[in-house]
Amino acid sequence: MAEGRIMKAISGFYYVKSDDTIFQCRGRGVFRKQKITPLVGDFVEFDADNPEEGYVLSIESRRNMLVRPPVANVDQAVIVSSAVMPDFNPLLLDRFLVLIESKDIKPVIFMTKKDLLAAQNLEKITEYQTLYKEIGYLTELVSSKGLEDPEHLKSYFTNHVSVIAGQSGVGKSSLLNAVNPTLELKTDDISESLGRGKHTTRHVELVEVGGGLVADTPGFSALDFSDIAADELGDYFPEIAERKADCKFRGCLHNKEPKCAVKQAVEDKQIASSRYDHYLRFLNEIHSRKPRY
Repeated sequence: MAEGRIMKAISGFYYVKSDDTIFQCRGRGVFRKQKITPLVGDFVEFDADNPEEGYVLSIESRRNMLVRPPVANVDQAVIVSSAVMPDFNPLLLDRFLVLIESKDIKPVIFMTKKDLLAAQNLEKITEYQTLYKEIGYLTELVSSKGLEDPEHLKSYFTNHVSVIAGQSGVGKSSLLNAVNPTLELKTDDISESLGRGKHTTRHVELVEVGGGLVADTPGFSALDFSDIAADELGDYFPEIAERKADCKFRGCLHNKEPKCAVKQAVEDKQIASSRYDHYLRFLNEIHSRKPRY
């Protein structure tokens, strides 16, 4: 019996890396009975007589997991958000941040295409960068082609398991190319660019990039808050979470309640009104969703 990590899952096979060898394994039948699916990123115990024939015997408990993309034990999510083409979208960025925070994954924000901005727009984007930094997020503003300092960028990936998030066209491929030029990604669709054609099976795989692992996945296909309760939402806005103990009422949703420390902080400009507006919008979305039976 040996220990390893699942690096790729495709068609019922799990490719487990142990030391420097990849073992092709199947899952035990008991997983199906227990409705357990091994995920890329899982640490597992397996048994294999040779690299072509092995069985995953057990899965270690996960630190976190994503369903779409299906990957476990992720250290960070690199959210790529372009400053222009497509225009910077703070609402979408906050949506990504809430979803990632809710999975206990550390977000890192890259704002791309700085060089394509007009002067007044650069000032606005720099204000946003400052805002997210003050909240406590690692936030980088980088140019579209040069991605000035690849070694600095690489340091974000070293010794981490990362997922990449962001809408189409924001520069995800350019970012990964700067960190690891051997990838030679040509389109924004990371999965396709790694050499898989449009008609091949989409699967998740951990790819070595910049001294770490990046989940090469078809991307975040669900951006709804179906797993988040109304009273949890504030926990995923760090600047709201740190003030909730000061609200008069326990379970305060920071909406219509009196003597709310969060609303006071918005009034005092200690919490950005844009972030609070997005919080209220997401809260309304959670309240409006239909119950699942």
